[in-house]
Amino acid sequence: MNLTRQILIAMSAAILLGSLTQQLLLNPELNATLRYILNDLLSQGLFLLGGKLFVASLKVLVVPLVFVSLVCGVCHLRDQSSLGWLSLKTIVLYLLTTGAAISLALLLASWWQPGTGVNMTVDSSYTPPPATPLIDVLVNIFPTNPIAAMAEGRMLQVIVFALLIGVAIGRSGEYGERIGKHFNDWNEVLMKLVTLLMHFAPYGVFCLLFTLFAEQGIGKVGDLAVYMATVVAALLLHGFVVYPLLLKLLGGLSPLMFLRKMRNAQLFAFSTASSTATVPVTLRTVEQRLGVKNRVAAFAVPLGATINMDGTAIMQGVATVFIAQAFQLDLSMTDYLLVVMTAMLASIGTAGVPGVGLVTLALVLQQVGLPLEGIALIIGVDRILDMLRTAVNITGDAMVSAVVARSEKALDQDIYNNPKAGEQV
Repeated sequence: MNLTRQILIAMSAAILLGSLTQQLLLNPELNATLRYILNDLLSQGLFLLGGKLFVASLKVLVVPLVFVSLVCGVCHLRDQSSLGWLSLKTIVLYLLTTGAAISLALLLASWWQPGTGVNMTVDSSYTPPPATPLIDVLVNIFPTNPIAAMAEGRMLQVIVFALLIGVAIGRSGEYGERIGKHFNDWNEVLMKLVTLLMHFAPYGVFCLLFTLFAEQGIGKVGDLAVYMATVVAALLLHGFVVYPLLLKLLGGLSPLMFLRKMRNAQLFAFSTASSTATVPVTLRTVEQRLGVKNRVAAFAVPLGATINMDGTAIMQGVATVFIAQAFQLDLSMTDYLLVVMTAMLASIGTAGVPGVGLVTLALVLQQVGLPLEGIALIIGVDRILDMLRTAVNITGDAMVSAVVARSEKALDQDIYNNPKAGEQV
């Protein structure tokens, strides 16, 4: 049985058993011993521990893998002046896809009107944290202490520091060549560690999803069915229509082969709900399954996990229209444009961790004068949607990596077109 099938079985079993556990725990007549086993021993004990260990194992690889891979990619560039064009192409594509994502979300939400007839409660205990000023976001891209940046997981700062080190190594002659070989060795070791970790994926996925559904169940889905359906429809359209079209038009590559090879990474992202935690798996998939050279993949993937939040932008677009409709407030065309611009800017520097979309949503609502109390209504189902939009986020990272690599002649098309390349058995 291949890894994809194992993960799908684990996901299905976890959702089914977790939801059943949640229904049993809601029964006040449940035997105390059985309640202890289901809740304290399994849901909040063994499976919670297993899920946290799995995510921690992924996260521990993120900073060293991004740093080492990016240094390797940059220091071996024959023409380091091309780094500027590579960076520009990547960033422009990320911003374009984010703009397309939120525009699609606004169109669908305006058409389906998910907030019509919803009675919002103004009284709410949700207090969003203050938004970071844009100038501080830009300043914080550059590290003052690279060791602290690595320890705290500030990915943009790690990327900038790795770029500087890589450029310096590439310009240091024979000294740089010796150090560059050491980084190559470390890169191979870290990628092997990712491969080993992927064998434990089904167990980690089961633990994560069982704990989530045992706690939340699927009961809240019905309360916000139209809102959830709108978000899911926009995510699926963006992930399975917009991305493949861009891949075909801009890169001339097979969308079907791309989607087939992205399945495992998408399942990882779905289970962790964290773009950052999924970076090792995404990077391995882009390099070994899609054939993108390290010099492009090592830059585009970690950068995408930090600034490319298409799935989050879709949620923000639908949620903004939903909250406006629920409060019977009209949004002008200027407001819609402001939502697009604010959501794009808010995605830059946003941490790729679960639930961060609600924080940036508060910033978007403030810009168009909508009540922040509306966030309280969607909190209950956001965790489930967060998993799906994270899968869309990392799909966008991989698509942009492939397109940029094709334009830079850094894509091995034999690997890309080989369905078995880099496959885990």
